[in-house]
Amino acid sequence: MQAVIASAPGKVLITGGYLILEKPNAGIVLSTTARFYTIVKPLRKEVEPGSWAWGWTDVKVISPQLSREVDYKMSMNHFTLQLISPRNSSNPFVEQAIQYAIAAAKMSFSEKDKNDAFDRLLLQGIHITILGSNDFYSFRNQIEALGLPLLPETLSTIPPFSPLTLNTGSSNGTNSGDNCKPEVAKTGLGSSAAMTVSVVAAILHYLKAISLPILDSNLSEDNANNSGLDLVHAIAQSAHCMAQGKIGSGFDVSAAVYGSQRYIRFSPTILSSAQVVSPFSKQLLDIVNNIINQNWDHEKTLFSLPPLMTLLLGEPGSEGSSTPSMVGAVKKWQNFDSCGSTEIYKSLAEANLMLEIQFKALSMFAREHWEIYKYVILNCSGHKSGKWRGLVVDQLQESIVKTLIGAREAFLQIRSHMQKMGMAACVPIEPESQTQILNSTMNLEGVLLAGVPGAGGYDAIFAITLGESDKTVSKTWSSAGILPLLVSEDPRGVSLESNDPQVHQFQCLEMILRSGEGIHALRLRFGSDACYIASFSTTSCESKNR
Repeated sequence: MQAVIASAPGKVLITGGYLILEKPNAGIVLSTTARFYTIVKPLRKEVEPGSWAWGWTDVKVISPQLSREVDYKMSMNHFTLQLISPRNSSNPFVEQAIQYAIAAAKMSFSEKDKNDAFDRLLLQGIHITILGSNDFYSFRNQIEALGLPLLPETLSTIPPFSPLTLNTGSSNGTNSGDNCKPEVAKTGLGSSAAMTVSVVAAILHYLKAISLPILDSNLSEDNANNSGLDLVHAIAQSAHCMAQGKIGSGFDVSAAVYGSQRYIRFSPTILSSAQVVSPFSKQLLDIVNNIINQNWDHEKTLFSLPPLMTLLLGEPGSEGSSTPSMVGAVKKWQNFDSCGSTEIYKSLAEANLMLEIQFKALSMFAREHWEIYKYVILNCSGHKSGKWRGLVVDQLQESIVKTLIGAREAFLQIRSHMQKMGMAACVPIEPESQTQILNSTMNLEGVLLAGVPGAGGYDAIFAITLGESDKTVSKTWSSAGILPLLVSEDPRGVSLESNDPQVHQFQCLEMILRSGEGIHALRLRFGSDACYIASFSTTSCESKNR
């Protein structure tokens, strides 16, 4: 059995912050080039003699970036995991994804020969490797410590899947090993959702319960019509909710499965039955059967940015924000001021819809009048928005520019309503420091809009630019102390990979080590051990190439 490699993208929520928590409010979520990879293969080449009488099989999970190997025993009857390694090495998202995916695969087979093949795969043991793109993690502190410029070019010199060190204590200052977290901060791209989806998808494909679309195919169409992805979605949503201990809106999981989209959440009651039992309960098969047969009422509509537009993300470097506490404060305000919150929510929903309409109109112009659309976008990319109207020479060009300006105005309204919400709820949805840089960004040549993604706060900012004006934005952000990230939109969702990403890692390491700045890149992650790693990596690369 060959290894199965599945990948799933991170996300950026550009509209729908807070509203998306409640039906029927919609949000636009973009999937990104940042991806989590899961590699699944047999732990043993053959089924060991007498293993059919065993009641357990082995599962090994390797996270190279965390230098972790975690071993489990899995019940062949109930598909629940028993941790063999120390408790502080486990990850609840990975555990739930494995259990739910294997139970779902079991439920999909009714014929005896398929069940026998399923059991045979399990009895060989399951070896799982999980890798996350560097884009999910912050390298700002390491870059600043080396005195390197806050530029995407600096980030591009860091080896793929760089190791992550762990704190000795928990986030609250205690020494509880159970709560150890990576020292390197995250960039808010939905790492837990992308990881969960990649694990679920890889296992379901490996056990032949589904057939994933291949990354190189037209995934926007495949993902919209692939019933196997609906199973991935249901199981990943369930596992993710169980791991985090609450039923969220699910937009991050949906984006990881289907790609960029307009999303309306599912009814929370769909997962209520799963939450009343222990996550390691022997009732797992019944729970999964119930989940699979539920009427999932979420709504997803294919969406991607119009052509010649670029999503750009920046890391301000301020102290991070707590999304759960911010959401809690907004809900408290809603309960305290029902009338005021309803009015703001209504106005915000209307502005969100207006932006959607403008984006759709721009995509239509691109489809029906490509050459003129291209000319207008590239022409506007070299000018500030106040001069766009003066660039048109005919009615069609005027219509395109009018739509661009309509999108800007709609987004300015969105920002205004989010600011009002933040002030009313006493939370920094768009902090003053962010407002200043966002206003400056929107006044640059070729910038369509700029804002704070998701629930807002200090963690990140984003911009959508025309043509190649993103380079100007990157330089401006860098000079203002903001690190432009390498992430951009990729509308594709979860998919099957044809190449092992670890091979690409060795190739990149070899290129970095042969470049003039290679050792600086390695020091970003390995510190004083960089020279040793350089020597080791070169040897590894040479052996791989042989």
